[in-house]
Amino acid sequence: MKHMLNLYLLGVVLTLLSIFVRVMESLGGLLESPLPGSSWTTREQLANAEHPKALPDHPSRGVR
Repeated sequence: MKHMLNLYLLGVVLTLLSIFVRVMESLGGLLESPLPGSSWTTREQLANAEHPKALPDHPSRGVR
């Protein structure tokens, strides 16, 4: 029983360590971001972004 508790606690510690490392990597990415401010894309930036041209309709779908 004690062996199982040790394995469970080891799993919990490794999970918390993994979460901590991911948070630190995210913060590092925010600090190295080329954009001043945040690295999140705002709605205004999305609205101003150029969208790829849509494909034309298939020729078999003619207008009747």
